[in-house]
Amino acid sequence: MAKKSEKAEIQQDKKIEAEESIKQEETQEEIEDQETSEEPEEEEKEEPEKEPTTEEKLAELQDRYLRLSAEYDNFRKRTLKEKIDLQKSANAYLLEAILPVADDFDRAMQSVDEAKDIEAIKEGMKLISDKFIAFLNQQGVKEIEAINREFDTDLHEAVTKIPAASKKQKGRVVDVVQKGYFLNDKVLRFSKVVIGE
Repeated sequence: MAKKSEKAEIQQDKKIEAEESIKQEETQEEIEDQETSEEPEEEEKEEPEKEPTTEEKLAELQDRYLRLSAEYDNFRKRTLKEKIDLQKSANAYLLEAILPVADDFDRAMQSVDEAKDIEAIKEGMKLISDKFIAFLNQQGVKEIEAINREFDTDLHEAVTKIPAASKKQKGRVVDVVQKGYFLNDKVLRFSKVVIGE
């Protein structure tokens, strides 16, 4: 009988343990359900953000405007500085390219004092002049042809009029006081001319 009562007690203990384990599981599930049901409520509380007031919107727009204005001002100053630097360096290139012609003139002037042969001086000056004209052509500068051409106000500037020697010279350029030049097919300087009438 003692064995039966022990078996009954063991079964009773197992039954109690099973019931307690079921209760613990139910309690655990209830806790998890409560936590999951509470989390969306917290998320919902976080989601609705406070709408900015008109003053906050205005302050934000003013801040953006000031930043944009400062950015534009910096851009304008930077591009102006770059443009000035570019102009300076462009002039430096041109001046450096013309220095050999200036050197030739210096040598010619030194030899003029000692020279006894006028023809050699003339030939030297002619060479320097040709070198200078070649330099101008390389830079895109070309002379405006004017002598015996029809007077054109887009290319010539009339200095004076003189009586023409023949009817063919009326309205034409008789003499050039100062040569004019093109720079890449655009008038760099107008020719100052004398017109026959």
